[in-house]
Amino acid sequence: MTLMTSSRPLLLTHALLLPMADDPHGLPDWFHGWMRVGTDGRIESLGEGDPPADALVAGDGGPVEILNAAGAIVAPGFVSAHSHLFTSGLRGIASGSTLYPWVGAMMEVFAQTGAEDMYWSTFHGSLDFLANGITSAYNFTQSRVTWRYDAAAARNELVGVHPPEYLTRQFDGARDAGLRTVHAIRLDDEAAPESQVRATFADMVGAAAEHTGLELYLGSSVMGAVQWAAGPRTAELEAEMMAEHGITNQAHFVETAEGIDVQRSKFDWYVQAGALGPEFLFGHFIHPTDEMVAQAARAGARMVWQPTSNGRLGSGVADVVRYQREGIEVGMGLDDQSCTDISDPFANMRLGMYSQRALHHEAAVMMPREVLRLHTLGSAEVLGVADRVGSLEVGKYADFVVVDPRRPDTGPIWDVYATYVLACGLRNLAQVYVGGRLVSEGGVATAPGAADAPAELAERVTVAAHRAGMRLALDESTP
Repeated sequence: MTLMTSSRPLLLTHALLLPMADDPHGLPDWFHGWMRVGTDGRIESLGEGDPPADALVAGDGGPVEILNAAGAIVAPGFVSAHSHLFTSGLRGIASGSTLYPWVGAMMEVFAQTGAEDMYWSTFHGSLDFLANGITSAYNFTQSRVTWRYDAAAARNELVGVHPPEYLTRQFDGARDAGLRTVHAIRLDDEAAPESQVRATFADMVGAAAEHTGLELYLGSSVMGAVQWAAGPRTAELEAEMMAEHGITNQAHFVETAEGIDVQRSKFDWYVQAGALGPEFLFGHFIHPTDEMVAQAARAGARMVWQPTSNGRLGSGVADVVRYQREGIEVGMGLDDQSCTDISDPFANMRLGMYSQRALHHEAAVMMPREVLRLHTLGSAEVLGVADRVGSLEVGKYADFVVVDPRRPDTGPIWDVYATYVLACGLRNLAQVYVGGRLVSEGGVATAPGAADAPAELAERVTVAAHRAGMRLALDESTP
């Protein structure tokens, strides 16, 4: 689904607005008011109270479309700065496993998939994000090259190579759902000659933009893979691709305590390659040394936090408060749907905030507004897309959620941000808009083909599992 411009401007009225803007331009931090969205899907104006008379009239003199929020909270759509949308059909897999055996279980399934399987997996995952209020995502695509990682030996085993469509159909899946996306692409430099690796990566960066379309495309990025690499040339090549294409790099790093000495030893590969800087993001970053934290901060590198995933896999608790105090900018992500299981940004915020309070033995060490900023504007900032998404400001895309704390009722509001972050959840999420267009209502996506996604996903994942010698607990083919 490529978002089309609307024929009429949209006027949101009677909303309790939480714009999350660092510069409110004279407006309060939150307020009862209105917001007008142009036919291009961007915010034209917003303010307190009732809208002025001219906000009710379109440019051609005709009426605008009215959305009466009836007192509900309207806030920016959530930004997931670290996601794997293709894993939507593997929720509950390896539920007692840590990182490496969990990854291994997934790769057995994906080794048996084709391009159309990846389309439906990504389409389903993107619809799930939108239905849960996530309107923009940094998405690690599943690589065309399938590897089997031997954690004990710290090396990869090549399983197979898929055609380009295996990757491009993932771009299509996010687009057809209507999700704004940064596409992360792995170089897989150990699977082919370097000249071929460079050419293929360039082709895929171009394809990501072409397949996604201008409105939904937030950029491309290197999927940092030094964690899995055999030598420092991988870091050097990633740094070269960052510079050549003017893109970012996000690397899963020191995510688990398993094999931690090997993981930490590879940090210097990125340092020596000159990769660290504001365009470099560390995903997870749970078990760094003090020197790693200091070097990352000095270089201006950023970090993305996945509290739900980190807990589910037993990976640990990232000391995000410390990183921020050291000067490292932080965003938040929902990670794989196969290790968060419910792509719930409200739960992600709460689990993250509570873990920091417990870690530091201080309830005020992270407050509701702070963690909400991390999952909206803060995530947009670390991804370099805050000029377009992350807050409700004039000129930005009108990506927003309508959350009603009265349905079901959460009681009197003592603190607006506390009610929104601590007491509200997916049960209160009424509507989701991307570019001023409704993409989900009551948890039901509006994209064409959305109704077909569950059956397509179930059939395709079941077939792939059977090919891998695995069976689902509820399997129609089970005698």
